[in-house]
Amino acid sequence: MTLDNLTTHQGLRLSGIHICLGDRVLVALNARVLRGQTLTVMGPSGSGKSTLLAYLGGFLDPAFEATGRVFVDGVDLIALKAEKRRAGILFQDPLLFPHLSVADNIAIAIPETVRGRRQRRALADAALEEAGLAEYGDRDPDTLSGGQKARVALQRVLMSQPRLLLLDEPFSKLDAGLREQTRQLVFDQARRAGLPVVLVTHDEEDAHAAGGQVHEVGPA
Repeated sequence: MTLDNLTTHQGLRLSGIHICLGDRVLVALNARVLRGQTLTVMGPSGSGKSTLLAYLGGFLDPAFEATGRVFVDGVDLIALKAEKRRAGILFQDPLLFPHLSVADNIAIAIPETVRGRRQRRALADAALEEAGLAEYGDRDPDTLSGGQKARVALQRVLMSQPRLLLLDEPFSKLDAGLREQTRQLVFDQARRAGLPVVLVTHDEEDAHAAGGQVHEVGPA
């Protein structure tokens, strides 16, 4: 496959990805993920699923050896430092800042090109309204339910204008009802934003909700 073929297609392209720990291959993958589509990487805990996200995001532990090419809309991600890759990440925990209000948790992700506290707050409030949390801007994040925190975390990621969305089992700590609602919200928002998504999970229901390709990795 030539460089031209890799870079002319829109979306995410993974070519010749190999992630190893010592002599053991954890991930071997070639895939194309169009905008709004999801690649699900499935496997048990400890099988190396999250190492792929770490490689894409630019924070892979030096204990792992990784090779392969990653392009998003023609941009060579591996050539960029982590902070320049614009990889939006959702983890199992929402990781909201406890010293900031709910609105400020979203506003902190707004690019620096948007200046002025009033304008930044207006964008944060609009994001909260879209998530069904219009009256929650001044609240302490600790007063939110698990599902509400997950929605705030999603809006914060989207506000950062990511090139792609990485999901590290973000639904696993929600109860069954909230899990289904949050899945639908995340995948709907990703499709609306035209983001290629990589989801890692051990839950087949997550993969079913995501649709798209499924790549399985083996046990540790």
